[in-house]
Amino acid sequence: MSDEEKKQLIEEALGAIAEQLPPVVFRNWKKWSNVIPISQRTLANLDSLGTGIDERIILGNVTGYPKNAMLDFLRKRMRV
Repeated sequence: MSDEEKKQLIEEALGAIAEQLPPVVFRNWKKWSNVIPISQRTLANLDSLGTGIDERIILGNVTGYPKNAMLDFLRKRMRV
């Protein structure tokens, strides 16, 4: 499989995920585990280590991520 085919496969997967995401994805979103292939707690741990999603929104004590920032993060972590 060529690099271009791998890149296209990743973009198709991200497109399918993007269709289901709200504009801001909060960690307590009920559909999280059905749509996003990484645990909320794993992401919280990565945030505390400084290696998580760069942009975040905190409302009360719930953290959320802008849709595009979430997709960029997933794109960096995906491989074929």
